[in-house]
Amino acid sequence: MAQGNELVRACEQYLEIKRIFHYRNNSGAVKMAHGAFVRFGAAGSPDIIAVKDGRYIGIECKMGTGRQSESQKNFQAALEQAGGRYILARSIDDLVAAGF
Repeated sequence: MAQGNELVRACEQYLEIKRIFHYRNNSGAVKMAHGAFVRFGAAGSPDIIAVKDGRYIGIECKMGTGRQSESQKNFQAALEQAGGRYILARSIDDLVAAGF
């Protein structure tokens, strides 16, 4: 998992250098002391949210052959249907290829 986090940080640093508005988007769950789980964030939402030229862009970072979960695929479909853009980034090169 550490390698994936390194890719997210590298993408964030690249976006910062390019002066593109973005933020890290966390989602998941935490087990509380009494045993209940508290969920946060939208299921399947991407690692990074960016806005470029007024357009919402979700950036999901995957290392190597990492695959999207079903909830991530569903989020991508919903975002694109709504007019947003979704990028599956395996390296900084994918952001460059996407026009960043």
